This record gives sequence, structure tokens and C-alpha cells, in this order.
Amino acid sequence: MSTTVQDRTAAQDRPAAAPGSPVGSRGARVLLLFSVFLCAACGLVYELALTALGSYLIGNSVMQTSVVISVMVFAMGVGSLAAKPLQRRAVGAFAAVEAVLALVGGLSVLVLYLSFAWLRVYMPAMVVVSFVVGLLIGAEIPLLMTLLQRIRRQEAGSAVADMFAVDYIGALVGGLCFPLLLLPTFGQLKGALVVGAVNAVAGVVVVLWIFRRQTRRSVRTGLLIGVTAVLAVLGSVYVLADDIEVTARQQLYRDPIIHAETTPYQDIVVTRSTAFTGEPDTRLFLNGDLQFSSVDEYRYHEALVHPAMSGRHESVLILGGGDALALREVLRYDRVRKVTLVDLDPAVTRLARGFEPLSELNGHALADPRVTAVNADAFNWLRDARERFDTVVIDFPDPDTAALAKLYSVEFYHLLKQVLKPDSRVVVQAGSPFFAPKSFWSVATTVGAAGYRTTEYQVDVPSFGNWGYVLAAPGTDGAAPALRLAGDAPRLRFLDDAVLRAATVFPLDRRPQKVRASTLMDPVVLEYTRHEWQNY
Repeated sequence: MSTTVQDRTAAQDRPAAAPGSPVGSRGARVLLLFSVFLCAACGLVYELALTALGSYLIGNSVMQTSVVISVMVFAMGVGSLAAKPLQRRAVGAFAAVEAVLALVGGLSVLVLYLSFAWLRVYMPAMVVVSFVVGLLIGAEIPLLMTLLQRIRRQEAGSAVADMFAVDYIGALVGGLCFPLLLLPTFGQLKGALVVGAVNAVAGVVVVLWIFRRQTRRSVRTGLLIGVTAVLAVLGSVYVLADDIEVTARQQLYRDPIIHAETTPYQDIVVTRSTAFTGEPDTRLFLNGDLQFSSVDEYRYHEALVHPAMSGRHESVLILGGGDALALREVLRYDRVRKVTLVDLDPAVTRLARGFEPLSELNGHALADPRVTAVNADAFNWLRDARERFDTVVIDFPDPDTAALAKLYSVEFYHLLKQVLKPDSRVVVQAGSPFFAPKSFWSVATTVGAAGYRTTEYQVDVPSFGNWGYVLAAPGTDGAAPALRLAGDAPRLRFLDDAVLRAATVFPLDRRPQKVRASTLMDPVVLEYTRHEWQNY
């Protein structure tokens, strides 16, 4: 290597002649990289918050994630190009970008929620917000790179390596903090506001402090006033967040809300009003989808549970059904010795156990000593299950997300066989044969493809309309399971043998259709469900 090249390389690795930092170049560099770390964490949280909100409000999590990520990545490229002219004033430009990003990112969840609740323009608003956030995130890297080089000159490759290493570590931390800390502690709306405040401090205050001797007093003052205003706005919205959320959420529901919470799994809302019968009408919604109305839920749950109980039923497994209403029906049989209920969300079973409107409705079923409640993903739980059951009741929400479609797959029903006895009976809630006929018959086809004999039936539930079920028995030899009531069935309000005989008759326009079975790799039931329900 020539002397000239050696001298140039050494000069690149030395601190800049006048970094203008109140700390040494090494300390300033560490502080700036820490700012990069925090900004990267905040940026990924914004991205995750937007995808999670879309999944809660709209469903179709794959589409929401794809749109948010693709729009943001494209906007980041645009932002990087747009930042090139700003590099000569990198300190002020970066501080301004971070102040605006903190404001937009912090308010993003609120803006989109209000757009969904009042304006009904969620998707256009989501695209715009994702683009703006991505644009601002994209502008960060060129400006930060310029600031790092002002502190200490490095070869381009080394500088980029340092920058992206810290950036990616920050993204990792932000990605883990979102589901493990922010959502459980603050919820989506307040969590985004908290992250916005962290973003403002990390991106503005730290950078201005490091480069305060290089920045004119008027610029520093203006930027500090700006970030103070941003923090004031975020803080004010944080204080009012609960009232804003309650008001906006109420716009989405006809009846008064008596309980609402957002968990890592879903948005839970309970409403209550006076029904046309004069009785209180308590309704449970998960991610905006009605799960039951107390006025007529007995029709749904009697039709779901009692045909399956016509076989042996000393031991019963309930998958889903965390509201414990199916459990209530199961426990009406004296021969039942043990019931295991597996539901994903502990918040739902907690409500069913301790929230009076639900616990009264389910007859305090979860307090019965015969019941064991497990909060787990049913698919994973089945993989490790060793006990066998006489009867299995499957009461999942409709397969309108990828996570739920997994529970309506051939693979899931194959897994189920390992907890069944040779004479076990299984019942699956399968959606509406009228509103979503392809979805309904796809569920039946899927159960059959997994090696079960099936009997499909349907009843009318006023809150839902026409609703269908699949009764199944393991094995492909022999007759389909008969639709009847057990000899020890309790006195029911809706169901009897005559109703069950009629339930197997489907009208001409809703008889079996040629549809495909749903698998993990080809979740066709998800596409059927999305396509059919979007018209209602």
C-alpha cells in the first residue's frame, strides 16, 4: 500500500477536526448510535401497530400485512432519495424529520381508528398513513449516516455496517416489545403514543444535544419548541385516549358497550340493551364479529352440543367456546365426569368466569369442579395431547383469518384423531349454509377428507340467520352418525327429534356444492369465507 493511501485511510478513521460535540467523539458516536437503535425500534413498532390494527378491524391479516409492508418499504426508498438535498443541513433536517415522524407515528393508530369508525375509509387512510410513516423512516438513514461521518470519518462499508447493525438490533427489540410489553401494558392506541414520545426524545433531543455547538441557537430553539409541541400533543391525546376510544368504538356498535378490551389476540366488546322481548340482550363481539346474543344463543348452543352428546359423553373436550355457553350445555348431563375446555385467549375465559353478565348467562360453568380450562392454541395443544375423549365440541369463530383457517384444515382434523376413541363423536360449527355456502360445504368436505363420516345439518338462529354444523365420527366405514338426542338429554328450549330430522334437509339452492378441502398449504376455506361474507 502506498504512503498516500495509508495516510488517506488513517485520516478517514480519525475523529473529525471539529465535531462540535459537548462529549468526546467516542461518546458522541455511542449516543448517536443509541439514537439510531431507538428510532429503529420505534419505526418497527409503527409498522406492527398498523398491521395489527388492520387485522383487528378488517380481518384478512395477510392482506393487511402485505399492504402495510409493501407501501412502507416503497415509501422508505422514496424518503431516502428525498433526503439527499437535506444532508448539508443534516442536524436540523434529521431533528425535524423525527419530530414529524413522532407526531404522525404516534397518532397513526388513532387516526386510522377514527377513519374506520366515523369516515368508513380505512383502507385509503391506511395506505396514506403507511406511506407517510415509511417516507419519514426512509429519510432517517442518509441523514444519520451524514451525522455519523461528522463525528468520525469512516470508510463507507464500515459506516454502513455499524449503522445497519444497530438499526436491525433496534428493530428486533421493537418487534419483541410490541406484543410483549406495549400491547399488554398500554394497548394499541396508547402504545403508539408512548412510542411517539420516545421517538421524539431519541430523534430530536439527543441529536440536538450532541451537535448543539454546530447548530445555530435559533434553529435549536425552533426545533426544541417543535418537539415540545409534539410531546404536548401526544401527552394530551394520551390523557384523553380512553374517552376518545370509547366514543369511537361506540360508533361501531348499535347497543351500549359495557365492556371493551384489546388483547394480544383480538378486540373484545360486550354490549347490552333491551331486546324486543323486553329481556336484556347481551352480545359478545370478537374483532367486530358477533359471537352470540343472549336472546337466542340457546338455539345455537343446543344445536351445537346436544346431537354430539347422543354418544358416550363421560369425558368431553371443547375447543374454542371460551364464553362457556357450550360448556353450560355439556354440564347439564349427569353422566359427564370431566370436561376440558381449550381456548386461546385468557381474557375471554376470565370474562366468562368473572364478568357477571357472561357468568350468569353460562351458569357459572367454569366454576364447576368437573371443568379444566386451558388457555392455549388448539392446534398446538392437540399435538401434545395424550388423553382421549368421548365427545368433542369445536366452537371456533368463522375462518376469516389465516390463524383461524388453520383450525379448519385437514391437518387439524387429523391431529384431532389422536384424542378420539373409536366410537367418539365430533361436532364442528361450520358457518352459514345460506350466507356462505361454499365455506360451509368446504368445512364438511375437509372433515370428510381427514377420514371422518359426516352428517351436515342446519338451524335458524335469529341473530345469525341460517347456521350450519357438521357432526362427525372417525373412520370411513359404516353409516354417517345419526342426528338424534341422547336418552339422558335434559329438557331443551329449542331442539327435539322433529327439529333434528328437519335440520338435515337443505333447500335446493343450498345443497352440497363441489368445493375443495382446506389444508395448511392451501387454505381455501379462508378465501371462500372472505369472498362470501364481504357481500353482507
